[in-house]
Amino acid sequence: MAATASDIGERRIQVTESAARRIAFLKEQEQAEGAWLRIAVSGGGCSGFQYGLSFDDQQNPDDALFERDGVGVIVDDTSLDLLNGAEIDFVEDLMGASFQIRNPNAASSCGCGNSFSI
Repeated sequence: MAATASDIGERRIQVTESAARRIAFLKEQEQAEGAWLRIAVSGGGCSGFQYGLSFDDQQNPDDALFERDGVGVIVDDTSLDLLNGAEIDFVEDLMGASFQIRNPNAASSCGCGNSFSI
């Protein structure tokens, strides 16, 4: 069972209303109603670390669960260290639509916003 936000102390991420709506829509499209959105940070990308988003129906013991409007987002313990305080948003503008991660721990990020350095 994943840890809840209250179990993990001060570390947390925020999911915006727009992101929660988009996650719910994508879960329905992918027929993944029982899954959570997993956000993970891994080495790589043009800035050193990169974000990964995927649906996952398995929770690991070191996962933290964050919920908004009935939608769950899980983050593993190591990734949460790098994402602490981040905001997950979904933005639609003239350039397109995408999830955006506003990470206060990132010293810099690449132009595409998919990777960062600390």
